[in-house]
Amino acid sequence: MAKTNTLKNVTDNLSDKIESVVPNSNEAPHEGRLTRAIEMQTSKLPSVSYLGLAIGSMAVSAGLAVFAERKAFANFVGLWAPSFLLLGIYNKLVKLEGSDQFSGKQNQSQNFGATANSI
Repeated sequence: MAKTNTLKNVTDNLSDKIESVVPNSNEAPHEGRLTRAIEMQTSKLPSVSYLGLAIGSMAVSAGLAVFAERKAFANFVGLWAPSFLLLGIYNKLVKLEGSDQFSGKQNQSQNFGATANSI
């Protein structure tokens, strides 16, 4: 019987500590204003622009590798391509789903025209 009381005390103490760290767990988390502002500006770009930047960085990298003596710089420029592609994927997800799970349904109706035009 003493073990169950001890276990109950431990769980009560643990839940109190969790509530002190997370003050109001019923409140929905939201993105910051800076994140929302950046996403609003980048959502204006068509998704194909990120693909163009990736292909452009690969072309510049190939040109630097062939015609320049600085192979390390060519590799550096070539490594930009995956970053541009990842930014394009993130941009597409934000356009389709919203910046966070709570604003997705609100932003989806607002960004529908921009999404349909960029596809």
